[in-house]
Amino acid sequence: MPPAKKRARSYDPVKTRTAVLTQFGHVRQAVSGLTGEELALPTRLGSWTVRDLAAHVVLVVGAASRALDRDEPARAELGLLEWPSAIAARAGDIDEATRELAGAEPDLAALYARTDERLARDLADTPGDRVLAVRAGVMTLADFLITRTVELVVHADDLNAAVPGLDIPYDRQALAACTRLLADTLAVKAPGGSTEVRIPPYAVVQCVEGPRHTRGTPPNVVETDPLTWIRLATGRLAWRDAVAQAAVSASGERADLGGLLPVMA
Repeated sequence: MPPAKKRARSYDPVKTRTAVLTQFGHVRQAVSGLTGEELALPTRLGSWTVRDLAAHVVLVVGAASRALDRDEPARAELGLLEWPSAIAARAGDIDEATRELAGAEPDLAALYARTDERLARDLADTPGDRVLAVRAGVMTLADFLITRTVELVVHADDLNAAVPGLDIPYDRQALAACTRLLADTLAVKAPGGSTEVRIPPYAVVQCVEGPRHTRGTPPNVVETDPLTWIRLATGRLAWRDAVAQAAVSASGERADLGGLLPVMA
């Protein structure tokens, strides 16, 4: 079976909607308090400033409302586990749109307020099986909202890294969904059962070709915390550095994931 057809795990749609709105609210509150000097700071995302990154968060979250303004496609064609590779191919388009929005909207607080209000209204009125044509492809609203947890959690971490003293909190449900989707993406990229990747308390996946573990302690185990995993999975942290910092433990001959990461960049 091709990796793209692997069955995605189930997510609670009500919890997901709440998680997206809550995490966006956390970012909104933090961005609204930033000074001009802080907005001009560099980030770890190439040449993007904090202002660019803050505008990008609005761009990717507001994509749900913009898609709902368009006619509904006949059927979903993009599965949840296909999204990470599909969106990576659109990096150039996303960069251009982000810079355009950052330049066109000097008042970020007002932009966030409008986006938050519209999104809350749209999510209250729209069923999860509504099909959307979004940048990565055509998918259901329920699946698209899972991908928004990835965008929100990853970029909250980027903002925290860029602005000294900033401490955007992570909604538990958003962090869980982000962790699980990126872990499942690794299992799609490296199918198998010889290595167990543990990211407590949110995810455990089997991956990497080789002898399949069936009982007892697996011979190859990788374990780390959710934020470290998310940084590894998105290219914010190199595998060798995480191991050197003891941020990840890896035991067994098939426990080196350095050649498989990031799964999304």
